Amino acid sequence: MSSLGNVRVFTQSAIRIEGTGGTVVYLDPFGLTEGEAAHDATYVLITHAHYDHLSPEDYARVASERTVLVAPASMEADVAGLDAAATHLMRAGEKLELPGLVVEAVPAYNVEPARLAMHPQANGWLGYVLSLDGDPTRYYVAGDTDQNPDNEAVSCDVMLLPIGGTYTCDPLQAAAFANAVRPRIAVPIHYGSIVGTYADFDAFASAVGPAVTVVKKLER
Repeated sequence: MSSLGNVRVFTQSAIRIEGTGGTVVYLDPFGLTEGEAAHDATYVLITHAHYDHLSPEDYARVASERTVLVAPASMEADVAGLDAAATHLMRAGEKLELPGLVVEAVPAYNVEPARLAMHPQANGWLGYVLSLDGDPTRYYVAGDTDQNPDNEAVSCDVMLLPIGGTYTCDPLQAAAFANAVRPRIAVPIHYGSIVGTYADFDAFASAVGPAVTVVKKLER
């Protein structure tokens, strides 16, 4: 793993990861332009039910008739209308092995008092650890969360985590989260659009330890 040329971050927490064998995974597609409507998703993974993560319009922009959906078990009714070729519902702690993709479900929830109503643990919402096409690289997409006892011990190579505050970790809390997990690479997401500003990247990057390489998403 020498670069992140196979990872693209769009608006908010919308992410595209392509494996060495051509498997294409989108997570929480949202705010995509017509030019980004590639209909090339092998899999789409949804972390939770908020509109900037579950967007039927954006799902349709990346999906084809072969696209398989993965979502939290608590969202069965929410994703029923997405017209996926197949749907897999997961609970925290479960592991799913699919052609070209291995998925581990990690709890995503808030612990900060001001945010407890935003992403309560009881909702069963998720982050995911992914491996694509047999490559051992582990990508952890944290979902909307704070650092909590269930996610701070995740093992991963690449960590994509929210830094925008208000609903999730702020930049300094996110840096502490990254320092606890200690991935090789950290990519901050969930800032610069609905919440947070692009200046949050600098605050995050300056607080992350030297063992972690911080990669900046493209500004749109």
